[in-house]
Order: sequence, then structure tokens, then C-alpha cells
Amino acid sequence: MYIPESEVRELLTYPALIPAIREALIQLSAGLVSQPPRTVLRTAAGEGAHNGWFAVMPVIAGDFMAVKTVTFYPGNAELGLHTHMAVVELLRRATGEPLALMDGRLITEMRTASVSAVALDALGSQNVTSLGILGSGVQARSHLWALRHVRPALTDIRIWSRTPENAQTLANEFGAAGSRADGAGARAVSIEEAASADVVLTATSSTAPLLEGRWLSPNALVLAVGATGSTLRELDDELMHACFLVAESRTAVERESGDVLLSGAKVQAEIGKILANPNTAPCGKRILFKSVGLAIEDLTAARLVWHARAKRSK
Repeated sequence: MYIPESEVRELLTYPALIPAIREALIQLSAGLVSQPPRTVLRTAAGEGAHNGWFAVMPVIAGDFMAVKTVTFYPGNAELGLHTHMAVVELLRRATGEPLALMDGRLITEMRTASVSAVALDALGSQNVTSLGILGSGVQARSHLWALRHVRPALTDIRIWSRTPENAQTLANEFGAAGSRADGAGARAVSIEEAASADVVLTATSSTAPLLEGRWLSPNALVLAVGATGSTLRELDDELMHACFLVAESRTAVERESGDVLLSGAKVQAEIGKILANPNTAPCGKRILFKSVGLAIEDLTAARLVWHARAKRSK
């Protein structure tokens, strides 16, 4: 059975996915998930942005197994194609039988934003009102909706992009300041203004630091989801060493995040541990949450799609 993206879009929702991701991250930190490191192969399909990578991500958790294959070709944007493309195979753990093969592009988009929403809910103040976004692509868009699902008071949306026209386009899509019924407004701003928000999201493919620690507010929460790779950076050393560093997965972040590897910063906590014991959440300081994407998140989303489809067909 193949489930296309159009059907995934009908079946997968943030109200269902965010709490499911929260539980999956708790189980991961509790050692209840079997998840080897992802295998990444450089494709050598071209030069520069036209080169890409191919990754395989297997996982076993609960009653299911899954494997995602995903590609990333930054040069695809010039061709009118998605930069990330993926498929997820869901299998029954008890028998090994394949249950479904589904398009994984939207799953990847939504599960990444849901992880950040879980982190914001666990680590961010209830009183935050401003969100700065560095980037204007798919993840910037998905995070706008997911983050506001857990913090509806995020009404001051500041968007920066290396291509100002793209930042303005995203701001227009979300709604110009004062035009939305819920009072939320988005605007294209300088990188310094975006960085001074209560919550700062970095969702870029930068190879060198863009966000500087000196721009952050005293109690900022930074959600870093872009530039995954041991040689890539979004964040400067000042930021890396000035923040309390929380990882989606300690081993994955320490293996795959260039921001962590090249700065020498140390992971101080894992989000699943904090979710299981909220009293351990840091407070009164700058916090950095770093995610690199995990197979358990893809399995969690695929399982929801599978169950929702089965329920609909009854």
C-alpha cells in the first residue's frame, strides 16, 4: 500500500502529532527505542549546491518498525523541486510484514516542527510573545503553525532571510501585522531584530555561523533545526557557550551537529529527560535546543497516519 503526500496531509495533524512526539522523546531517553545512527552517503551527483546526500534511518519502537530513506539536494530549489524528498516504510514488529509505504516529505516537515513545539512547551516561558525566524523555506513555514499551536501568544513574528524577498513573501502568507483575527502579525526584518525575539528559530542550510550570541535577549530560547551536518554552522561560538544546551538526542547531536562539534560546546541535558521530569528544566538563562531529526519521529508520524487511515476506512 502506498500513501501519497496528499493523503498524508489529510490524515496528519499537529494536535495529534505534537503530543505523540512528546511521548516518543520520553521513550527515547528512557532507552525504550532501538535506533542506530543514520547512514549518510554523499551522492557526488554534481558540484556545490547540486551535490546531495542520501540517508537511511531505521528504528524499532513499540509494536512497529520503520525505515526512512531521505535525500537532500539544495540545488533542487533552482529546478522547482523540493530540496528534501523521502519515503517511510512502516512494518509490524511482531511479524515483520510491511504495512505501508508513504511519502515522507511532509512527514519530515511536520515531525521536525513538532519536535520544536514540544521543546518550546517544555523550555519556554508561558509569557513569550515574539518569534524570530532565520530562514524562509519549508521548515520556517511549518514551524510558524506548530509553535503557535503550543504558544498562541506568539503574535509578533519577525522573519529574516538572506533573500529579503522570500522573507517578505512568507510574512505576507502568514498575514501582515494586524490583518489576522487572532492579532498575529508577521514582518520581514533585519537579522538583528529577528535575533532579539523571545524565541529564535534557525532553519537555514548555512555553512557558516549566522546567528550571533550578542544579539540574543537575556532569557532567549533558541530552537536550532537547520544546518545538520558535522561541518555546517548556524550559530557562533559566543552563543554556543552562553546557552544551556539541550539536545533532542545527546548521541545524535554530538555526532551530527557542526554547531556542537566545531564550537566544543557540551550537551547539558536531553529533552526526553526534561519532559519526564519537568523540575529539571533550566530557567532564568538562555537556552539552546538543538535537533538533527530522528527516525523515531518519522515512525511516530507514520504510525499516526496508518491508524488514522484505518479508522477512516471503517
